[in-house]
Amino acid sequence: MFATGVAVATVRASDGSPHGLTVSSFTSVSIQPPLILICIDYAFNFLSHFRACSNFAVNVLSESQRELSVTFAVKPEGRFEGVEWYTNVTGAPLLRGCIANIECRLTSIIEAGDHAIFLGEVIHAESPGGRPLLYFDRDYRALP
Repeated sequence: MFATGVAVATVRASDGSPHGLTVSSFTSVSIQPPLILICIDYAFNFLSHFRACSNFAVNVLSESQRELSVTFAVKPEGRFEGVEWYTNVTGAPLLRGCIANIECRLTSIIEAGDHAIFLGEVIHAESPGGRPLLYFDRDYRALP
């Protein structure tokens, strides 16, 4: 019963392949220095790529990107198939059409319960704006 924005965290593996997942645990930690965090379940297939990375990105989805959220939440393989993405400052995959793309340098990983908490320093952010995709009461929502 807590409304949240929907974001996709992304990373590139050592072979250059893109990987990502839909995250609901994403929050600002500090303004100075600019820090954010994401939480990833230990059961996530590609957790090792996030653990091995030096940079990752958080892509805040727009209300028109519901299907993208579902793809990155449930598809076991090939989540980037047919998805438009690009790189910028850090080389982490950035999804097109988002209301914000945040590039981070991984600063630490904290083990907590059944999740790894990734703390990142914001290196670069873009926010072209738009209407956010929201999740509340087990369903996607839009602002009125």
